[in-house]
Amino acid sequence: MRIFKFGGASVKDADSVKNVAEILKATEDKNIVVVVSAMGKTTNLLENVIAEYLKNNTATCNEFVTTFKEYHLEIVNELFENTNHLIYQKTAKLFDKMVSFLKVNKSKNHAFVYDQVVGYGELVSSTIVSEYLTEFGLKNELLDVRKCIITDDNHRDASVDWKITQQKISEKVNTSGLSVTQGFLGSENTNNFTTTLGREGSDYTAAIFAYCLNAESVTIWKDVPGVLNADPRYFTKTLLLNRISYREAIELAFYGASVIHPKTLQPLQRKEIPLFVKSFLNPTASGTCVGKGDRIDPETSCFILKKDLVLISLSSLDFSFMMEDNIGDVFKWLYTYKMKVELIQNSAISFSVCVNDKFGNLERLLAKLREKFRVKWNENVTLYTIRHFNPTEVKALAENKNVLLKQESKETVQLVIKE
Repeated sequence: MRIFKFGGASVKDADSVKNVAEILKATEDKNIVVVVSAMGKTTNLLENVIAEYLKNNTATCNEFVTTFKEYHLEIVNELFENTNHLIYQKTAKLFDKMVSFLKVNKSKNHAFVYDQVVGYGELVSSTIVSEYLTEFGLKNELLDVRKCIITDDNHRDASVDWKITQQKISEKVNTSGLSVTQGFLGSENTNNFTTTLGREGSDYTAAIFAYCLNAESVTIWKDVPGVLNADPRYFTKTLLLNRISYREAIELAFYGASVIHPKTLQPLQRKEIPLFVKSFLNPTASGTCVGKGDRIDPETSCFILKKDLVLISLSSLDFSFMMEDNIGDVFKWLYTYKMKVELIQNSAISFSVCVNDKFGNLERLLAKLREKFRVKWNENVTLYTIRHFNPTEVKALAENKNVLLKQESKETVQLVIKE
């Protein structure tokens, strides 16, 4: 078995779906699980649906729902000549289910509502891809990933129950053929409500299937040649990395490299399953291989950027030392308010932490911290990380910028910058 994951950019329109079919047709091994993300920027669109729904802005919410439907129907119309094709019934049924949930739901829990709505992006996308592959001559089975990946009920960032998931995947996946399923989603074991594995979790989905099926490899198809040493959206000069060790890739993912999801690599490393990152625009190119062996080839600096973070600086009210008990309270509250910690730095009387306020709990956290500390903070800061840096690169990066914090180790330097 091999696992292929196609992200949103690779299925963003009808031509892209046709390209997926061509890639699969050209593949020698036909025993493949295809993991499909939501099409294009659909997840962002559905997040708008959720936001307006929870604000009780019915008219605006309905406008976004209509946009969601029309976008996918336009793709369906281009892919299928027969207007009576079954795909129209299947997509209409999914649209109706989403709308029905919005009508009958009573919960105002954002994370719960998010998971029940946003997953329709993947459900519609995978249905369209599966039906088109059949039309194209590639027989396949459409799997509901929610019946395969079982999680806890921590909505928006669910943890996998590996024992049950292993059993479900072994039961439901045909290892002698082509299967299509959804990325990003799972279901909780108690009530079968939809859960999500964290933003960009489709890579993780592919790794879960690979682990449970003892797959030969995982290939993530992207709109870039492979893993680059910097994000081309922010850096003008980039270099393709031909090979990366698991350890190095995990380090890059931890610091925020956007090509590979942070949770993707651990299950692959445990079974030494290689991960390939390749371009769907140039599928015959070698791309990047992540696997056992040397840490990085070629040896070069890697630049990672994270925007829209918050730098919080604390000091004790009585100028006493920042000891383990104080710092322990800080970490407890960071956990309570679901802050993702990106960087920490402390001295005798101060403690600084750079966090991602993913769940919008900053004000509640600051109120709690003010009970015990003097608190200063900067919002909308950018964290730059350079792996395998040299001093010239650090100097150039910091030039003419407001550096709020700098942290340096043997392999890595990090700068928190207010731009």
